[in-house]
Amino acid sequence: MSEPVAIKDQISNRIDESRYISRDLSWMQFNYRVLDQAKHINRNIFDRLKFLSITSSNLDEFCTIRLGSLYNYLDYGKERFDYSGLREEPFRKLLLNALRNFVQDQHEYFLYKLKPLFESNGFMICPYADLSVEHTKQVNDYFNRTIFPMLTPMAFDSYHTFPVLKNNRLLFGVVTKVFGEGQEQNRVSFIQVPSNIPRFYELQSDNLVRFVPLEEIIRYNIHQLFRNVQIQSINLFRINRNGDFTLDESDDIESNFLEDLKQKLKTRRSGRVVRMEIHGEADPWMLRLLKIQWDIDDHNIFAIPTLSLLDLGSLSQIIGHSEFKGRRSYPPQPIPPLNYPEEGEQDIFEILKSRDILLHHPYNSMELVLELLEKAADDPDVLSIKITIYRVAKESRVTRALLRAAENGKHVAVLFEVKARFDEENNMREAQRLQKAGCFVIYGVGNLKTHTKLMLIVRKEKDDRVFRYVHLSSGNYNESTSRLYTDIGLLTTKEAYAIDVSEFFNVITGHSYPTTYRNLITSPRDMRIQLCNLVKREADNARQGLPSGIVIKINSLQDKELIDELYNASQAGVPIKLIVRGMCCLRPGRVGLSESIEVISIVGEYLEHSRIYYFHNSGDPKVYIGSADAMVRSFDRRIESLFMLEEAILKKQAMNILRFNLKDNVNTYVMREDGTYELKSLDQHQPFNVHKEFYSVSKEMVKDVTLF
Repeated sequence: MSEPVAIKDQISNRIDESRYISRDLSWMQFNYRVLDQAKHINRNIFDRLKFLSITSSNLDEFCTIRLGSLYNYLDYGKERFDYSGLREEPFRKLLLNALRNFVQDQHEYFLYKLKPLFESNGFMICPYADLSVEHTKQVNDYFNRTIFPMLTPMAFDSYHTFPVLKNNRLLFGVVTKVFGEGQEQNRVSFIQVPSNIPRFYELQSDNLVRFVPLEEIIRYNIHQLFRNVQIQSINLFRINRNGDFTLDESDDIESNFLEDLKQKLKTRRSGRVVRMEIHGEADPWMLRLLKIQWDIDDHNIFAIPTLSLLDLGSLSQIIGHSEFKGRRSYPPQPIPPLNYPEEGEQDIFEILKSRDILLHHPYNSMELVLELLEKAADDPDVLSIKITIYRVAKESRVTRALLRAAENGKHVAVLFEVKARFDEENNMREAQRLQKAGCFVIYGVGNLKTHTKLMLIVRKEKDDRVFRYVHLSSGNYNESTSRLYTDIGLLTTKEAYAIDVSEFFNVITGHSYPTTYRNLITSPRDMRIQLCNLVKREADNARQGLPSGIVIKINSLQDKELIDELYNASQAGVPIKLIVRGMCCLRPGRVGLSESIEVISIVGEYLEHSRIYYFHNSGDPKVYIGSADAMVRSFDRRIESLFMLEEAILKKQAMNILRFNLKDNVNTYVMREDGTYELKSLDQHQPFNVHKEFYSVSKEMVKDVTLF
């Protein structure tokens, strides 16, 4: 399984020589930064387990989509060069080895650092074998009453086809021995562990909550499903399947397109296996059979320590348990936006006619946006509501307001992106509810994914004047994630924005082509070229001896054309500061290439999700905020928007967000030239935690903010 030393050196040299960092290897570095959060000893055990759980869920999604995408090339003989310079097969081995090392680190930390803390915190994950006689009887009763009727052994032999085993589910492979015709033969049956009952059976006594894993209960009672048969081995495992697919929209949007989506969602459940986790030692005979059946090798198989837990993402039952509610950390109460009226309750429509409001979530609540939408749904003077939806909360107030608006006779147009990854089924269901209520619903635009976040409310006011209320944002219309993600948005009635957004909705809901926008930059039309031109202008200014500078805050940086322009600007002497939460394919600080570029990543209590692009522009800053990362998919395969902030005070607020991020010394990781990261050194006397400081930001702080 190990590569010869000469080949390893050759691969390392090729990676080092590349001008770019591998997207997938950079993502691995990001997940290590999330794992780092579980190692913070100043956090309570439940928050530490939360971050550990997130790393596991992240890894599942990565294998399903990114590893799945790699297998689309491998399985169909397509050529692919990674940013590291490696071809498909060498990169597959490199990536799977990196994933295996990460999983090993995950489980070692869980076993040796976190698990020993459980009992002192009032709980434990209790193996079946350690249960008392009384508890064993209680657990067995639960098995016989609830679990046993749900279990179905699925045999595989010459009489039974190989069953479709579900993605991301706990599975048992039970090998039995059959005697006949003078020889012994192995048979295998598969059992899927139910996912619609709790992962742990709970036992409470002695001020201790014991969580007994469901798979442990099944393992010790599995003989009840195999009576009068010799069980050779019981193997617990789990698989990730390829879930990467693209949608080719049909002209018949109502039937063909939605049916196509439903079919492709089913293939995600039965796509090729790309990773298999096995708990402890696997039966060699079963493993050989599965390798052949799924066309995988040792690189795809990850051994999980027997004493650890298969699927650390399932710890949410413990993390969210009501018994520990007072032990978990909770965020402070949100503060009002900086330019919100300080005294008296006012009507949101009247406030927005007098001023623009920049919102910074979660430090500012999403309540203002929800209030505006809910008032619009009931207000008799509101004529229409248009909105783009990418992800919504369960029991969403947004969709409830839109349903009410339609029932109240308003024109409601909703672009509901049913291709939002892993939310496809929920979005499709919500979109069809809206459509049945009389809303005009668009299920995405062609092969493009609509990722932009825009809302337009048209209201008839006194003297038959019409006002347009606009919301533009980096975040989803999701009140649940707005408390966990940092996002930025603008509420405004300014005509320049209203005209742009009206035009944009006409383009995505009809067949028109846009004229030039005043404040919007959109993709796939011209976002890449406009951003590249803004970078070029900074480079030109630097060459002419004029002040210059670029600060960009995004989730991901992957587009080669923009990266190359940033390299050129660096060589022209432009100071460039990038705040990239996740993957970053640019190499900072390389001699002769990117010496003036610094890259940091902020990973902490909140998920950094806001996108802000700042260009110095010789002292007259241009500041854009919106939904788009600097990725090929954002520029070429998505409908995205960035909008320019016009008002000086709003620019200052956005610039202060960047300044605070650059100042952080608690959650900040500095990217090295080789693509690895190190935690920024903490000033013990002046710690600056950006996820706390924004709760005390004031108008005075932002008044004179500068970035260069």
